[in-house]
Formats: sequence, structure tokens, C-alpha cells
Amino acid sequence: MDDLFRPDFDAAGIAGVDEVGRGPLAGDVVAAAVILDPARPIDGLRDSKKLSAARREALAAVIWQRARAWCVARASVAEIDRLNILQASLLAMHRAVQGLEPQPRYVLVDGNRLPRWDYAAEPVVKGDDRVAAIAAASILAKVQRDAELVELDRQYPGYGFARHKGYPTAAHLAALRERGVTPVHRRSFAPVRALLPETSAE
Repeated sequence: MDDLFRPDFDAAGIAGVDEVGRGPLAGDVVAAAVILDPARPIDGLRDSKKLSAARREALAAVIWQRARAWCVARASVAEIDRLNILQASLLAMHRAVQGLEPQPRYVLVDGNRLPRWDYAAEPVVKGDDRVAAIAAASILAKVQRDAELVELDRQYPGYGFARHKGYPTAAHLAALRERGVTPVHRRSFAPVRALLPETSAE
């Protein structure tokens, strides 16, 4: 296991939480919560962004099998537009922890913010490279969201969702200008909002 991991962060009953998808212009924001089983360690856990897609999928299969509990949850595009992306991300993380069975005795959340909840918890900056359970959560969330964007690519061909996963690449922005805004685009995000028709002030 990576030397960056702190053993006291990986005791039984501690959940790690992470989210994926704050930056994209399209698709839900997805969060995962994982309680690992200290008796069934998983080698190779780290920040999902530092792993290849094939390695993430292989590790996700091991996490599903060996974790004591896991849950993947989301906040929808409509919720992102209504609440803002930060609050929607916190909502998705809250839902992921609520879905764990058994419930955790303590929660470690990647980043510097906590959802509003009653769980004993603390934020961990760069937690996906410091806490095995957070790394596991980042992998599950990334695998789930990437699969969803591949499906959106089938539903909305021509936007390149399978390649850029909704992020504002030059190709995605060009497709938006040429093809218009889809129902899965986040209308509150400036590059998308700029392409929407002007609404009447009356």
C-alpha cells in the first residue's frame, strides 16, 4: 500500500467519500462512499485520476467484492442547476453515505468541505491519495460516471461524450455551438448558458 496512506485512517467502520464530475458541462455529479474491510486489503488503491481506465475498472471489481460496504449516488443535472455544483456535490456525497449498510461510525471526505449531516466526520485535503477508503470511493465514482457518459454518447451522438466525459474540451465546445444544448447539459455553467436563447425580461 502507498506510503502516503495513514493507517489510522483505515480502521474498521470508517467510510471514505469522494465525488467525480464537478467540472464537466454535462451529466450528473456522482459520488461514492466505501467502508473497506481491514481483513481483506486491496492493493493498488490511489486517486482514480492517476489510474488508467482499465486499472480503475479492475480495481472497482475488487472493491465491489471485498469492501464491507459501498454505495454510489448522484445529484442530477437539474439539481446542479438549481443548487450550484458545490452544493449538488455535497448532496451526492450525503446520499452515498446514507446508502451504506452498515452505516459508518466515522466519515472521511475528500477535499475541504463537509456536507451538512449528523455523521462524525472530517474533510481530508488530497484524501484520495492519503486514505484508502477515499481512493476506493474515487475509483467507484469515476467508473460509474464514465460508463454513464459512454451511454450519453449513444443517446446524443456527435458531442463526443465518450471521449471527453462532458468536460469543456475544444471539441465539446465546438459541438455545442454546432449542435446546440442537450437536456443533459448544465445550463447554469457559463459556456452552456451563453448558448441558450435570450429570455424576455417581460
